[in-house]
Amino acid sequence: MRVLLVEDEVNLANSVVALLVENGLEVIHKDHGTAGYDVALHEKFDAIILDIMLPGMNGYAICAKLRAGGVTTPILMLTAKDGEYDEAEALDTGADDFLRKPFSAVVLVARVQALLRRRQGVRAGLLTVGDLTLDPVEHRCRRGDVAVDLTPREFALLEFLLAANGAAVTKQEVVDHVWGQDFDGDLNIVEVYVGYLRKKVDRPFGRNTIETVRGIGYRVNTEA
Repeated sequence: MRVLLVEDEVNLANSVVALLVENGLEVIHKDHGTAGYDVALHEKFDAIILDIMLPGMNGYAICAKLRAGGVTTPILMLTAKDGEYDEAEALDTGADDFLRKPFSAVVLVARVQALLRRRQGVRAGLLTVGDLTLDPVEHRCRRGDVAVDLTPREFALLEFLLAANGAAVTKQEVVDHVWGQDFDGDLNIVEVYVGYLRKKVDRPFGRNTIETVRGIGYRVNTEA
């Protein structure tokens, strides 16, 4: 398995490379944003580890340009920043996961291996409700024959709701799954993103798939 690391902190980069090689991975390291983007665009990797603060081109820009260029390689973004909006931006530009510095070796390896399993994993079943279809592997959403463009965060939220198969889920359960258990922001962020989803997958099509369950949270109307 081949991994690209784009990180300009020399000591950290050397440690990460040694750690991943020790775990049986081939690692290509670039310490400049533009160089990292070029190699990610033109060579094949099974996963990309991408720092946010980089010379030449920052991680947000690299991730967004790779996704716009059709590169679907799983991306783990590293950040020294601390805040939900930095994490949200990382995911909304197309990253699959993020990891705050400083991080433990065990956590880094676990996150990378999770991305690699996703890359080579068996095709997950399609999630469907009525004419709404979500493909977790191809990362595509459709309402009938119409493609619906979702951000990674919106996609993860819809996937969680559909996987519940009509059961009501609480805001806390949604946050734990979509934002992570270390999220300490306002739970009403779920309400905001449910609103985003409704504007994309329900209202334009005259549907009411995502329902509010008073006093609990949300559920998918399996008969919608």
